[in-house]
Formats: sequence, structure tokens, C-alpha cells
Amino acid sequence: MIDRLGTSLKDALKKLAGKTVIDRAAVEELIKDLQRALLQADVNVKLVMQLSQAIKNRSLEEEPPKGMSVREHVLRIVYQELVKLVGASGEVKLEPQRILMAGLQGSGKTTTTAKLARYFQRKGLKTAVICADTFRPGAYDQLSTLCAKINIPCYGNPGEKDARLIVKEGLGTLGNAEVVIVDTQGRHALEEDLIQEIIDLNVLTKATHRWLVIDAALGQQARDQAKRFHDAISIDGVIITKMDGTAKGGGALSAVTETQSGIVFIGSGETIEDLERFEPDSFISRLLGMGDLKALVERAQETVTEGEIDVNAMMRGKFTLRDMYKQLEALNKMGPLKQIMSMIPLGNVEVPGEVYDVTSAKMARYRYIMDSMTGTELDDPSVLSSSRIQRIASGSGSSPEEVRELIKYYKNMKRALKGVRGAGGKFNMQRMMKRFGGM
Repeated sequence: MIDRLGTSLKDALKKLAGKTVIDRAAVEELIKDLQRALLQADVNVKLVMQLSQAIKNRSLEEEPPKGMSVREHVLRIVYQELVKLVGASGEVKLEPQRILMAGLQGSGKTTTTAKLARYFQRKGLKTAVICADTFRPGAYDQLSTLCAKINIPCYGNPGEKDARLIVKEGLGTLGNAEVVIVDTQGRHALEEDLIQEIIDLNVLTKATHRWLVIDAALGQQARDQAKRFHDAISIDGVIITKMDGTAKGGGALSAVTETQSGIVFIGSGETIEDLERFEPDSFISRLLGMGDLKALVERAQETVTEGEIDVNAMMRGKFTLRDMYKQLEALNKMGPLKQIMSMIPLGNVEVPGEVYDVTSAKMARYRYIMDSMTGTELDDPSVLSSSRIQRIASGSGSSPEEVRELIKYYKNMKRALKGVRGAGGKFNMQRMMKRFGGM
């Protein structure tokens, strides 16, 4: 959903950027393109119409700020109204707290609990988890296995059926943890006993936050689920999962914001790192290809030691094969490459899909190949002739095709990163980011 919506929105803005005159007809054409993109993402028709009217009125009635062209002014309005559409984010503080996780069965709550624990761990807080799901067989095994991989203490008692007792014992056992996350049981529907249990757990834990986990595939139906949980325990934050696998993600996003329960995180992948703090301005900025440099720098500071990666060099798009491998290793620590690349303001430059298709196995193979290269070849890949490729293949136990694949990957990566400097196009989104500063 994120990819399709982002591409559709960027296409609409590109079309506007190519207009010689920004008049009523150009604005109306832009609005039609935006409506089509948002409706395809399952955003509520009423909300889409409200957004369209706001963009139209502001674009035709407001005077551009001093030093800003009409075109840039309209794009700025689109940005601001899209930020309003997805609503404010929920509060997340880096301090001692207890978090109660709620949600129906199948929403991804248990996996999200482990991802959330990893988030606070990365922020330097001593984190622990309690498994209070006594309904689903294997819930404790799943959660404890996920937590063991990231060295997070996980308390549970598979033989005990009283979730209240488990939580009470867990809080006593994990008393020295700064952040305690309680994973509760889910059902296929909101039965009364489920609601009563989570009300009791809320009282017992004296929860700082009560966060609801919702599957993005629910679309606009997410609103009803959020409201029913909110009525029971005053939900103060929502985590939307599986945003990468459904066309209804836009519906879930916009539906939840209507309940006034701010979105705190978005999950869009399978790994333990695939949980992102939801910031409306950053989210829309990335959808429009403007990147999120603040998030990129924060992620680098959390996961990469000094000297492992030079963000400035990466932003310039100037790097050799030697640099590429060093930076790929560091980026691998920061999380999925596609997620990290979305934080870089690439503007209108489309990143080839192959850039993201680099597994740990491929990275190991690339290392063997590069170990067979000379210093000159690593620093200046342009010298790699057919005879050199043949020699490198023989020396690394690879085929010439594999060596060429590495070279192609390197060229794609370099080409993509050049987008940061506004390569190949009149319309530079990075410049727009500066224009949007302080909004």
C-alpha cells in the first residue's frame, strides 16, 4: 500500500511540476489525481472530499509566501493537508513506563510486542515483556523465542490460565525493568470476558499506556475496533501492522485518526526491526519522495558505531565498491534497506527494485568477489574489463555473471543516491523540503 500510494502521489505532483501555468484547470487535474490515489488506498470518501476541497480553496485563494512560486505553494498546501489527513501521532516517551497491548487475534500483537521491546531497547531503556495470553496455544513460546533473540527478559507461565495472576507474578519478577510491556490475549471478536480481563489488567498494571494493535487489512473497519477498545480501557495509542501487504492501509490510517487515538507506530515487515515511530510529517514527506533525514540520522546513531558509515558520503552518492560494501554492512544493521532508502530525499528519482534485493547471502558472495579485486579495481570500478572480470571470477570461485551482477548492483545504488543532489530533473524535492521547514 505504502509503495503504491507513494508512487501515485509522486506521479500527481510530477504532472503538476511539468505544467507551464498553474491555473484552476491545473489545480483541478491535480485534485482528481490525488482523489484517485487516496480512494484506491481505501481512504474514506468523505475525508477525501474534505481534503480535495481544502486543497482547491487554499490553492486558488491563498497568496504564495514571499519568495515561493505558485507551483511550490500548491505543493506545500498538498503536503500540509495530507499531514492533517493522517492526524497527530500518539505520545511516546523514553522513560520508565508500563504498556498494555490490546488487539484481536491475528492482528500481529505478539510479534509487535517483541518489536516494541526492541525499539525501547535500542533507545537505551532496560525493557522486559510479560506474556498474559492464556488463550492462544504457543503464545508464550512465540514471544519468549522472539525476545531471546534480542536478549529481552520474557515472563510467562504456560500452565497458568489466570492472566491476572501471571501479570502480578511477572511484575514482581521483572521489578528492575524500566519498560514493561504486557501482551494480552486476543480473540476473533470482542467477547465480554476478553474486555473484562483487559480492564482488570489495566487496573492491575497501572498502565502508563494502553496501545491497540490493528491489522491494516481491516481498512475503514479499524475505526469500530478502536472505538470499542477505547470505550473499555481508554486507548491512547494505536499501532497499525502489515502496512506492506494490503491495499486498505490508507483506510486504517485515516479511520483510526478519526477516533482521536493517535497512531504511535507502524509495522511494515517481518523482521524485529520493522516497527517505525509514526510521525505524520515524516510519513507524508517519505510518501512524496522527500525523505526523512532526521529519522535516518537517529537510526544511524542507535545502531552504527562511529566510523562504520559516513551518512554525508552516502548522501552525496559518491562512493567506490569498497565504500559500498562498508556502507551496506552498516545499513544492514540499521534495518531493511528499503526502509532506510525511503528516509533519503530522492525526489523524482525512481530507485530500481534490484537495489533492495540484497540478502545476507548475497552480501557474503559480494565479499568473496571483492576480496579477489585489486585496490585499483575497488577504488575505480570503471577499469573492470572483461579480462579482469574473468580473473576476479576465477579467484573468488564465482562466475563472470555474478561479478557483473555485483557491478550492476553498485551502479544502480550509485545512480539512486545521486537523486539526493537533484540529478536528472527540473523538479528537486530536496529543495522543496527546505521550503517546507518549520511547518
